Amino acid sequence: MTATTAGKRISLPLADEACATTPGRALGAEDAEHLAGLLKALADPVRLRLFVRLATSPDEVCVCDFPDVGVSQPTVSHHLKKLREAGLVESERRGTWVYYRSVDGALDRLGSFIGDLTA
Repeated sequence: MTATTAGKRISLPLADEACATTPGRALGAEDAEHLAGLLKALADPVRLRLFVRLATSPDEVCVCDFPDVGVSQPTVSHHLKKLREAGLVESERRGTWVYYRSVDGALDRLGSFIGDLTA
């Protein structure tokens, strides 16, 4: 490729020749989608509080037993649904109530990703 500057023709490298591979780690599209989904689910303060409660609870938690997190019960259920869709929690209906628990190892991939970034 050539260009003209001040009446002189100069030769410029092609884009492929000029661009070098960056030394940083690559993240595939599928991994990026998965990790972004986890981060998005946890990015909401209410969902983060609900998840921490579930992840640190030794047993499953009934939806009726969640402490006040500053939103109405239907909104709590909505946030728990988003956590379930992200694969962070599981639920089981028993009669009128729904019981939630965190998925074992749900954050392993996210933890190893963050650990790799800081290593």
